[in-house]
Formats: sequence, C-alpha cells, structure tokens
Amino acid sequence: MPRLKYGSILRVFVILGLLCLWVQIMLSASSMSMDKDGDLTQLLENANPITIDFYAEELMNYNDTSEQVLALVPPELHKYLTVHSKNVSVNATDRTTPKNTSDIRRAIEMVNDAQTIYNEDIYGPVQNDTIIIAIQVHTRLTYLRHLIVSLAQAKDIDRTLLVFSHDYFDEEINSLVRSIDFTKVMQIFYPYSIQTHPNEFPGMDPNDCPRDAKLEQALKLKCNNALHPDLHGHYREAKYTQTKHHWWWKANRIFNQLQSTSGHTGMVVFLEEDHYVAEDFIHMLNLLRSTADKTCPQCEILCLGTYLKTYQYHSNTDKVEITPWHSSMHNMGMVFNKTVWNSIMELEQEFCAYDDYNWDYSLLHLSQNRPGREKFKVILCKGPRVFHIGECGIHHKKSNCNASTVISKVQKLLQNAKQYMFPSRIMATITAGGAKHNKKLTKGNGGWGDIRDQEMCTNMTKVGRQMRKYFYFT
Repeated sequence: MPRLKYGSILRVFVILGLLCLWVQIMLSASSMSMDKDGDLTQLLENANPITIDFYAEELMNYNDTSEQVLALVPPELHKYLTVHSKNVSVNATDRTTPKNTSDIRRAIEMVNDAQTIYNEDIYGPVQNDTIIIAIQVHTRLTYLRHLIVSLAQAKDIDRTLLVFSHDYFDEEINSLVRSIDFTKVMQIFYPYSIQTHPNEFPGMDPNDCPRDAKLEQALKLKCNNALHPDLHGHYREAKYTQTKHHWWWKANRIFNQLQSTSGHTGMVVFLEEDHYVAEDFIHMLNLLRSTADKTCPQCEILCLGTYLKTYQYHSNTDKVEITPWHSSMHNMGMVFNKTVWNSIMELEQEFCAYDDYNWDYSLLHLSQNRPGREKFKVILCKGPRVFHIGECGIHHKKSNCNASTVISKVQKLLQNAKQYMFPSRIMATITAGGAKHNKKLTKGNGGWGDIRDQEMCTNMTKVGRQMRKYFYFT
C-alpha cells in the first residue's frame, strides 16, 4: 500500500510538472515576435545543444520509475530513485549548473586534485587488490540511479571502490553519487569536456569546419581542421569524439595518476551509467579470475556482460567461454588489470591515431596489431551478469525513452534466475570465435581524422602520478 500511495503521488507531480512545462513554453513562445513562423522552433534552435540534451533527459527523469520497478527494489534503496521537484524548462541547464564555465573548471580541478575517497573511514583504505569499478557518466541520471541500486544489492560490494568518471558537472548527479553509503566512492572529472570548452577545442570552435564540408570548400573557408577530414571525408563532431577521449582519460587516470592506485594490482571493472549488474557479479568476477589463472593465463580480459536476445540461466549460469576478444560483443562489463593496461600503453599510437571515434573499435584495432603477440583473449560469462538498460544515448535514438520498461525486464529476469546465481564453480569451453571475431579490421568508422584529437589522446598518457592535495576551509 505505501508503494501504491508513493506511485500515485509521483504521478500527480509528474502531471503537474509537465503542465508547468507546457505553460512555460507557451509563455516563452508568445513573448517572442509572433509575426514570424515557427516561434517555438526558433526558441529551441537558439538554445545551446547541451541544454536541449538536458531538456530531453529531464523529461525522461519524470517518467523513470514505475510502481512495477519500485516493487522489486528494497525500500531502503528507494532513496537513490527519488526524483526531487524540479523547475523543468528549456533553460534546464541553468538549474543544474548555475556556475559559469570558469567556475566549473575550478570546481573540477579542485575535485581532481583532492582525490577524495568517500566512506573510507567506514570501509577502510583502498588495498592493492581492491576491486575498482570505474563508471563512465554523462548526463543520463535516470539510468545512473538504477545502476547504483543494482550495485547496492551486490554481494561484497562493500569491499570495492566505485570510481565515477564524469564528463558533465551537475550538482544533482554529484549529490546522488556522494549519497552512496554502501561502499567507498571517488569522483573524477574529465577536464576537457564540451561543457568546459563549449567554444574551443576539444569542444566546437566557431572556426571548425562543418561536418559535411568538402575539402575544397573547407580550404576556401580556411577553417581550423581543413586539412584533416576523416576517412569518409567528414570533419570532427565533438559530441562523438568526447566519448573516446573520456574513456582513454579515465583509464589513464585510474591506472597511472591516482595516488591511491600507485601499487594497485587488482582488477578494474569498466561500466557505464546505463548498465545494470546482477547481485553475484563480484562472485562471478572472482570465479572468472581464478579460472583464467589456472586454465587460461593468456586471457587478458574478463567480461561480465554479453548482448543476448534470450537467456538460459538454468543451463548457462556456471558456463564460461574463452574466445578471441571482439569489441562489439565483449565491451560491456569488461575487466582487466594494470599489467594489461601497460601492454595497451605500449601501443597507444594504435589507439590514438586510429580513425574511429569508438573507443572499443580502437582497442580492437590495437589488439589486432600487436607485434609478435596474438589478439586479446577474453573469458566471459555465458549467463551475463551485466546488462545494458539504456534506450537513448549516442547510439540509441528511440523516441520513447521510458527507462522503466527495460529495467523491469532485467529485474524480472534476475528474479527468475535467482536460484541459479552464485554457482560454486564454473566450467570453461574454448572456442575459436566466429567469422566476426576473427575478421581483420581494414578501416575504422571515421570521426577521428582531426590531428588535434589524435595529439590530445597521446598527450593524456604523458601525465604522471599525482599526489593528493588537501584543502582546508575556514
């Protein structure tokens, strides 16, 4: 009964919020010159692209948690799903980030310098074998809430360190992350984001070439990157290059720069804001590691998630597969340690100079071009422990962005599979992989032809270990 009451109240606030939104848009439109066609279109076109993205996210947040989803979440974790009342408008960015760009840069620099680990006093310091869970975060708050709920329910989560790596500074996201009380938490901020560099590289400089400009046209325009289109003849788009930059920076930051990881030899799990984990994912991770050590020492990557259409936990929960690593199949819940990272760093040019805006395909290219060494091998769960719940994002443009539908499916799947979780041992099979696994990449997907992107990627690897800075406030 309390959940039904909560859901009913939430629906009322949703309806009132959307009504207020509609009234604000109508008032804004009416205040503009009404003798022009397309008043509202002009209003939206004049808005910053980041504002529009956040506007769409805000609307999704109001439709994020159905009663059906809440019913499968322990009541003590509802706090992570609470959507506070908001003044949703086309100027939503002003609400979420009241600071100007200079203030945001200073705040980011201070957080990165401090290297604060929250809850360290409760759960103890980071050890060299502590499992680090690195979570790449953009602006999709709805999905992040549910990822946090799933992490909170995982066995032994209190022995890990969660590192949230952000490319957007937002007070509500920060408050959510810092409210986590079930394990150690750190925030790091990618300092070269579009948000902090809106009118200059690595954001979009006003003098950058239009994406679809022809080379001859670009040369006449004398735009910044005229000589460096990608392999398809297109010029860079910051919103696409940012994801690869962020992934590469995050890995460098964790393995090479943080004081707390200077002697770290344990596993680092790579997740994203729109992932969802099973309660035994850490248990399975440890089984994968011990099995790889015994039967597949050449397995450099572990993988907890796969993209399946059907799931057979009754027969696959204790089955794992050893196969060549392939980016689009084994990029979710990917795990490796510093030894593997060092081998990647040795070939950073294969990653940074490869004309593909996807970090995973760039890593695949690197894997296929290791002198004297085979491609990466992966050991993965045939019954996945990490799931993708994102319906909208850089590669997903569905008009209906209701997160509850997919989340509910994953919740029910895991509930039905509960009796098959936590296997005492696992059985590995070795496969050569299909044609897709073994197909040599001949060229990338483009989007990474600009020499500035390639140079910045390389320069990120040159930053060394940084000591924590302590700030005292009076």
